Amino acid sequence: MTIIGIITRGKYGRRLVETLRSKTGLEAIVAQLPENVPQLIDEPLQFLEKTGFNYEVFDADIIITYSLHPDLTSAIANLAANNEVKALIVPGGRSRAPVQELQKISRDSGIYIENDEICCTLRENTFTSDFTSKLGTPELEISLSEDKVSEVRVIRGAPCGSTWYMADKLKGVNVKEAPSMAGLLVQQYPCRAVRGTHGGIHESAEVHKRAVERALLDECNRQKGLQENVNTE
Repeated sequence: MTIIGIITRGKYGRRLVETLRSKTGLEAIVAQLPENVPQLIDEPLQFLEKTGFNYEVFDADIIITYSLHPDLTSAIANLAANNEVKALIVPGGRSRAPVQELQKISRDSGIYIENDEICCTLRENTFTSDFTSKLGTPELEISLSEDKVSEVRVIRGAPCGSTWYMADKLKGVNVKEAPSMAGLLVQQYPCRAVRGTHGGIHESAEVHKRAVERALLDECNRQKGLQENVNTE
């Protein structure tokens, strides 16, 4: 079984741990970092030692690190590579990650490293498929009854859990209002994504809106096909 390592920092990453354990069959190893850390960390390995960091996280196949600090993220990437971790996912965007250094670590060691601003834009690929087939860019199946949403099944959801929240609240909503309502519901969910910018939570809302649109189109085409079959019998 694939083991997922999750490195949390304060509140960041906790919802991923909850979602992973409640919505998937994947095993998780968690390592915690303190929420407040120095702006510059000259000796990140010593810092990790002092915090009582759980090095068992490097037994995982895939690690998601919410270190959100260039010095710590670089050290974690090197440790992951040295321990033959297959892939490292770094949320938080390029401003909080040493992008060039991560690229070099990836080239030198062969570890796959992906840096994303928000985790609900993670797409499935060969290196992270055991994780991203279950958590990442939302994928839905929607059933309709009398022009209203009767059921929403989450095939793949956002790591923070917002997709399941949205899916539950979307039941009974008129089909024409469902996509925009989906975006609103995701913004109401207490996600950790940045607010007040063009990205962050607003991008997450747009991603979920498009997922609902795709699912509705699939369901409408399915119902149309069923009706055509009835008419030809």
